[in-house]
Amino acid sequence: MSDILQAIKNRNPGEKEFHHAVQEVIDSIQPVLDRNPEYRQAAILERITEPERVIMFRVPWVDDQGQAHLNRGYRVQMNSALGPYKGGLRFHPSVNLSIFKSLAFEQTFKNALTSLPLGGGKGGSDFQPRGKSDAEVMRFCQSFMSELFRYIGPDIDVPAGDVGVGAREIGYLFGQYKRLCKEFSGVLTGKGINWGGSLVRREATGYGVGYFLAELLSQHGQSIDGKTVAISGYGNVGTYVVEKINELGGKVVTIADEYGYVCDPDGIKGEKLQCMADLWCVYRKSAEDYATQFNCEWIQGRRPWEVPCDVAIPTAMENELDLNAAKTLVSNGCMAVVEAANMPCTHDAVQYFRENGILFAPGKAANAGGVAVSGLEMTQNSIRLSWTREEVDNRLKMIMGNIHRTCLEAAEMVGAPGNYVVGANVAGFMKVADAMLQQGLV
Repeated sequence: MSDILQAIKNRNPGEKEFHHAVQEVIDSIQPVLDRNPEYRQAAILERITEPERVIMFRVPWVDDQGQAHLNRGYRVQMNSALGPYKGGLRFHPSVNLSIFKSLAFEQTFKNALTSLPLGGGKGGSDFQPRGKSDAEVMRFCQSFMSELFRYIGPDIDVPAGDVGVGAREIGYLFGQYKRLCKEFSGVLTGKGINWGGSLVRREATGYGVGYFLAELLSQHGQSIDGKTVAISGYGNVGTYVVEKINELGGKVVTIADEYGYVCDPDGIKGEKLQCMADLWCVYRKSAEDYATQFNCEWIQGRRPWEVPCDVAIPTAMENELDLNAAKTLVSNGCMAVVEAANMPCTHDAVQYFRENGILFAPGKAANAGGVAVSGLEMTQNSIRLSWTREEVDNRLKMIMGNIHRTCLEAAEMVGAPGNYVVGANVAGFMKVADAMLQQGLV
């Protein structure tokens, strides 16, 4: 296994984020490879860590002053063994090929856990939508889609939103795809309700995290009721995590962005929650505006993990919660950490949580609600029907419960009872690996 990992690192030099994602899976699946020599014979691990296709392209666009700009676009089509590539588009200055490969790799197993027919992919651009006018964002999205449209389609690759890509961006991207391909199809998810979107899609990731947390705590004789929760985002995912936690009796006391965090010991609810919901999703403003409006403390340049809490839910970016933050959370009495973002905890932090008896749920399991409802949106598009909010929400809750159970069963099977990281990796890997074996050397 160490030889395989080293070969992957040699083939992908300098891609530390991708190396981290691969290492996490490799650390979990040794027993599976030992029990299934056919996986080694077919070089499943080597094949599953190599993208089926990587697309990189330039994205020229013009700002409102007539100045031309250039960004870089990406799409990593990682694995299609279970279905068309599925995964979000991220617009953020921090992105690079390593990040997108790591996210696409993670997405492959996340999608497998939903039991929906979805492969794994990820993409986006180093474009920063914050501070841009609607017209500038529209021109960028149209330029981006003018290249990407060649490689996607409802039965090929179905992107969705991610960091920096919300309802506005999905609308502009869809409109340009429709113009270029002369068809109205379910090529993107997260669409507007009036033109092919699904009820509960916007809420899905946040609600799904809440449902998974409820299952996790219930498994250990606890509930969300009365728990104090810290989160690290304030956008779409964070909003609906807060909404679901409130509904289940918990209290969320922090929100944050890349500049700092807000501590609101009274909890974010009612008028405060509505303000939070609009800050990024409507106005693209900083989380500091919340502190100003409600006379809360704004802590500049620090992360919210220093605030005492029962449950920590990182909802922002990869590697945002490191070993020092993990030590602080444990010393402050935190009992559970649930990833609502993609790989937000560093490898060292995860190890520390496990060593100290903290309940830990990895993102590929806990935040699968978004892609689950994206899959349900694709189904509705295919049959030209729209399900009710109650029906979609019930399906989401059922899927999250099934993921929780699948993780526990897989962890038990390989002798790691209660280890959700191992369980998620083993269950996702085996489903994709078996499909690859059955489809031959492709």
